[in-house]
Amino acid sequence: MQRILAVAVLVALSACVPQSQLVADKEDSLAAAGFVQRPANTPTKQAMLNRLPPHKFIRRVHGDNVTYIYADPLVCDCLYVGNQQAYGNYQSAVQAKQIVDEQEMTATMYTDPAWNWGEWGYGFGPEFGPMYGGW
Repeated sequence: MQRILAVAVLVALSACVPQSQLVADKEDSLAAAGFVQRPANTPTKQAMLNRLPPHKFIRRVHGDNVTYIYADPLVCDCLYVGNQQAYGNYQSAVQAKQIVDEQEMTATMYTDPAWNWGEWGYGFGPEFGPMYGGW
């Protein structure tokens, strides 16, 4: 139940953040992980960029080389290009952030000593919520 609530809150909060800010934050993480920015600075590159799905990873395998491409026509009008190591670094950073965000959410939910459930008609007993026979 707590996990569902945490996810719902995060989804609601992310709806308040502009798409361009979410993409820019992701791009900072891509650069930190080792991805290289390649601008779409010619009409040919721009046309190719527009053919890729925006804000999604594309995996390209050529022989033993695996390349990951992230297309951003919204914020930087560019591609981010990285190898397997850069992609692994990015995935590790995303997982670490999710763990930190979840820990902060849990800590925030229970650290306010001034919060009084009784004022809302709820206690920590059997009347606490529909799952416990209340409401």
